Amino acid sequence: MLDRSKAPDFRIPTSIEFPTPIQRTLPNGVHLNFIPTPEIDAVKLEISSSINESTKNKLLVPYFALEMVTEGTASKDAAALDDFFDTYASEVETESGFENHGLSILTTKKHFNTVLPVFRELLTEAIFPEKELSKRKKQKALSIHINRDKNSHRASQLFRKVLFGEKHPYGQITEEKDVDIVEREDLIDFYKKDLWTNSEIFLTGNLNDSQLEDVIRLIGNIPVSFFPNPESEFQNQCNQRVTEGKPKSVQSSIRIGCHLISKSHPDYFKLNLMNTILGGYFGSRLIKNIREDKGHTYGIYSSIGGLKHADYWVVMADVIKEHDEAVIEEVYKEIDKLKNEPVSNHELEVVRNYMVGKLLSQFSSGFELIGRYKSIHQAGLDFGFYQQHLAYILNATAEDIMEVSQKYLEREKMVEIIVG
Repeated sequence: MLDRSKAPDFRIPTSIEFPTPIQRTLPNGVHLNFIPTPEIDAVKLEISSSINESTKNKLLVPYFALEMVTEGTASKDAAALDDFFDTYASEVETESGFENHGLSILTTKKHFNTVLPVFRELLTEAIFPEKELSKRKKQKALSIHINRDKNSHRASQLFRKVLFGEKHPYGQITEEKDVDIVEREDLIDFYKKDLWTNSEIFLTGNLNDSQLEDVIRLIGNIPVSFFPNPESEFQNQCNQRVTEGKPKSVQSSIRIGCHLISKSHPDYFKLNLMNTILGGYFGSRLIKNIREDKGHTYGIYSSIGGLKHADYWVVMADVIKEHDEAVIEEVYKEIDKLKNEPVSNHELEVVRNYMVGKLLSQFSSGFELIGRYKSIHQAGLDFGFYQQHLAYILNATAEDIMEVSQKYLEREKMVEIIVG
């Protein structure tokens, strides 16, 4: 009999098994990636497209175009669409990012055949009512105004602007005037010509062959354009600092960071480990030093950005205003320690266990699985990326951390932002 008075042995998995996505090419050239989940009677279908820089003079056109596809189609107004999706326990969501945007539907297997044709209407039959556009423009302008007064939001905007340059889409900051210039005709033109570009479908759920063929048939005839997607190359500049004073603020928002390598680079896993030790979890060195020992902040974290071809690294914190300079110096002190002092075996083991647990937890459901697949697939990788990541974590060394800290975290290449 099982002895329940004893805890089970602690074991760290040494491998991860992933399903092989079913891949099809639709008649319109769109690639479909399908991960079956027979154990879950829910379905999620997402169509994701590349950002087309043709809208760089009107930054918010893609945002409004996506947000308004549910405001009415040629056969249903907004109220009818809401009632329909509510009736069939379905949810439509939009994605708006720097590199990709898209539309998804979450529904049940039972209602999939009923819901799919109406979701298909959203892709080509939206009408963008003028009244609803006016309402959404007012909401967006108010949101921009409110966020500009938030130190943390403003610091992130300025960080992107300095890091990527104000002429690059990643570095551009939207303002109220960008809302004002958006017209209904802009949305219709973008919707017809540029919304679905370099599109791919990511599908998961308990679908049979007939239902999969329905997806291919209905989505396979939407007009899609394809264009070369050039890789962005960014260079770190000499140390740059931007300070934006706000006399009434009691806190300052700080950002410190630089450009990094892509996920396909041999050093990427080493950098990920280094970042976790420095500021990537609640037991990190930055938390222990600046939060627990000195009490300058409630939270301070570091992370690696998730771009396709050129990731970036950033430290983020909201700190007591009088201590912003001291916090910045402590960040660099902790970086210098990583460069010059080997991480202890105990600390490395704690972080190793944390990272393995976090990695495995990212695949607890079919929806998370397809999301993780999408993120690496769009960076030109496959599930082998996660298998290699696990293998590296299990065999990482203190020397690896010193090596990448010295190689990539040079103070003279950092962008520093202080808002407060």
